[in-house]
Amino acid sequence: MTKATTEDESSIEEIMRKVHRLEVKARRLSRESFSGEYHASFKGQGLDFEDFREYQHGDEIRFIDWNVTARMNAPFIRTFREERELSVLIAVDISGSFDYGSKHFSKREIAAEIAAVLAFSARHNGDKVGLLLFAEEPILYLPPAKGNKHTLRMIREILATTPEKKQTNLSGACDFINRTLKRKSLIFFLSDFIDNEFHKKLGVLSQKHETIALRIFDPVEENLPDVGKINLTDPETGEQSTVNTSNPNVRMAYEKLTARRLEALQKTFTKYKIDHVDAATDADYLPLLHQLFKTRSSRHA
Repeated sequence: MTKATTEDESSIEEIMRKVHRLEVKARRLSRESFSGEYHASFKGQGLDFEDFREYQHGDEIRFIDWNVTARMNAPFIRTFREERELSVLIAVDISGSFDYGSKHFSKREIAAEIAAVLAFSARHNGDKVGLLLFAEEPILYLPPAKGNKHTLRMIREILATTPEKKQTNLSGACDFINRTLKRKSLIFFLSDFIDNEFHKKLGVLSQKHETIALRIFDPVEENLPDVGKINLTDPETGEQSTVNTSNPNVRMAYEKLTARRLEALQKTFTKYKIDHVDAATDADYLPLLHQLFKTRSSRHA
């Protein structure tokens, strides 16, 4: 057995261990914490005709079926049931920047956890769930479906898939979703949103599909630490540079750039009424998801 083969097998085993841990954790969280909240937060796409029944005092006149009424010589109305099943797509950024993590977990690992919780919550609600992995281009698309094997494959692919081109193209991901999904769907967009010129495309996506943005970030990316001179490598382009983090002007300029980027992103979310969550790699994301579901369910009440 070659060394490369041994390393490949070891890597596969480690990924499968991570998948199993995530499965156990996500099943428990979706069952104990999120199943009811998810159901209340995300409604079906409308009403399906169910049957006819005789009109009763207080019924909506607009639901009277005049053809049946004429045949029966008495007023009859159409009854409906809520179409509960949603088509859900979890879009995950796996560009180079998403593999960064300054402490215990990378942004991609946190995204895999959140995606697993969302996928199992959707399963418990009877919804179909799909996956899109993207970086510079769409890399893997699993159409919305049901079943345990399908959900586990989604988790495995988020952890294991490696893009050849590591740059981020959020506009391309939005275009792909709009071209591919013909029916209005629920989109969970997991990314650090470090990209340019994507705001309008995200807005177009949110007008066609119900879109929720989950921004996953590492604290170091937003507040440059004072640790002297460091060599930085852009994970997406490979470009290297030396930065003196002890220089207060450098840190201030960096923080201003970050603040402008986040302000523009917040304006986009507000303009297009996109619900969003900011999840840090060093903090518990569960309260944030709870608050998101609570806000949405109260809006739908």
